[in-house]
Amino acid sequence: MFDLKGYGWMLWEGLQLTLLVGVCALVVATLLGLVGAWGKVSHNRVARGAAETYTTVIRGVPELLLILLVYYGTPTLIQDVVAGFGYDIIIDINPFIAGVITLGFIYGAFSTEVFRGAILAVPKGQIEAAYAAGMSRTLMVRRVLLPQVWRFALPGLGNVWMVLIKATALISVIQLSELMRNADIAARAVRLPFTFYFAASLIYLGITIASMIGQQRIEAWARRGVRSA
Repeated sequence: MFDLKGYGWMLWEGLQLTLLVGVCALVVATLLGLVGAWGKVSHNRVARGAAETYTTVIRGVPELLLILLVYYGTPTLIQDVVAGFGYDIIIDINPFIAGVITLGFIYGAFSTEVFRGAILAVPKGQIEAAYAAGMSRTLMVRRVLLPQVWRFALPGLGNVWMVLIKATALISVIQLSELMRNADIAARAVRLPFTFYFAASLIYLGITIASMIGQQRIEAWARRGVRSA
């Protein structure tokens, strides 16, 4: 049994903020993933090039560096640009917003590949049949493409979520009081680093296990009525 010396509330508050950041970042990543996947399968060379550039850059730059760049670098850049027009202002970015945007942007690149694969997995014959039946492009996307894309993408999105929730520990470097930062503060306060870091690791593991169970149930629900090959 862990003796948290009265600091258990910090882990609880950190857990809540970690989950909130994770969920918000996943929403951003999902939206970016859909847009990016559309760009990658598009016949428009500009859209395809922009999507390729986005995924290549994001996957090639360390996550921690991107977080520091957005939180510390962006305000400085904006201040320098504004100063060029003769204005002197100070800009601060909320660490929660910076964390959500950065993680969402990072994992949007991985979600792009998930959705691209899901779109390509939909049989072309079904799309052609939808057009042959007189469906408009919008109706075909809504009634034929998207329902199957979500089903094919669920396993990949589940993996993105589980990696993303662990990556929230990185935003402790921008002073956001999520689980990792609160565990670190408590560990330093009572000089019990193993106790609090191990407790935090168990919490992350618990989130992962719960996520795996939830993912399995969601996938089973999405497969209802679908016959196995």
